[in-house]
Amino acid sequence: MIVGLPKEIKDNEYRVGLTPAGVRALKDAGHQILVQKSAGAGSGFEDALYERAGAQLIDTADDVWAKADMIVKVKEPIAAEYPRMREGQLLFTYLHLAPDHELTKQLIDRKVTGIAYETITDRRGTLPLLTPMSEVAGRMAIQVGAHYLEKMSGGRGILLGGVPGVPAARVVIIGGGVVGTNAAKMAVGMGAHVTIIDNNLDRLRELDDIFLSTISTLASSAYMIHDAISQADLIVGAVLVPGAAAPKLVTKSMLKDVPNGAVVVDVAVDQGGCIETTHPTTHSNPTFYVEGVLHYCVANMPGAVPRTSTFALTNATLPYALKLANKGFLQAINGDSGLKEGVNTYAGHCTYEAVAAAQGISYTPIGQLLTEAVPA
Repeated sequence: MIVGLPKEIKDNEYRVGLTPAGVRALKDAGHQILVQKSAGAGSGFEDALYERAGAQLIDTADDVWAKADMIVKVKEPIAAEYPRMREGQLLFTYLHLAPDHELTKQLIDRKVTGIAYETITDRRGTLPLLTPMSEVAGRMAIQVGAHYLEKMSGGRGILLGGVPGVPAARVVIIGGGVVGTNAAKMAVGMGAHVTIIDNNLDRLRELDDIFLSTISTLASSAYMIHDAISQADLIVGAVLVPGAAAPKLVTKSMLKDVPNGAVVVDVAVDQGGCIETTHPTTHSNPTFYVEGVLHYCVANMPGAVPRTSTFALTNATLPYALKLANKGFLQAINGDSGLKEGVNTYAGHCTYEAVAAAQGISYTPIGQLLTEAVPA
């Protein structure tokens, strides 16, 4: 298979889809790897490292997309990349289609096979390709929040951990999954008062054990969320419904009771955000205010730490990239039900139910399409 690795072009996105070690593994398996020149520079991987790993360097993204059977990326394609996609091409990347009607339409109209990192599952039902970036984003959420709580950055002027005789900041984390747990680790480590809200009581019990009762836990309800954020200095949105649009758990009217200069970091922004007032921002222009509350809603947070993120991402994605390249799309997904869950678009159809439901479009199970494609 010819595998293409184009340079990411989203605002201040410095990650790259494969490390040189990942390229070497694919090359050793007998595949041809096309790497756009300087694709890995932002993560500290110079072109010479990819050449040494066996890649062929390509001058332009157009040529990479035109020649490759499978494109391996980090972030979903943006408008400039739409014309490069072609029928039957495998696109292996984060897609986050639920809130993105135009990208979904482009993938369907161009009959691209879109395999989304964020909906692939493993035998335990977890999301192994989303986990590493959720870990990064969760930890970053507290770093970012601490920065923006500083007065010169637009916040309340509060030190996250306080000092003796002065209360620490109050951090409310909505969602107790991978993002929320990693955010809590950082916040507790910095000395903040931490509350985690989740609708799964068993998960709250686990978190209480993990943190040895040093955090507060609340069962999720509109009342409890409203009450908790009304006293918060930093609110972290960490809600995930796999493949679907995030529920709006914090409404605009609730924000009226949040202290002025408090900070919201909505990590769920990729799936539309769990704060009603969220809209995607960029690293170049990361924040905005609503009701006096500073919002940080950058849709590619881990791109700010690209070297760490690229290593973590390739560790998780490479086994699946190898499976797709070695076996081909059909044999790979038929032999791995978790990988099949990653197929969001195929042959001009939306094949992921939560995406179809979020957008009000037709849903066709991938199994049905594959059955119909087999001659009687």
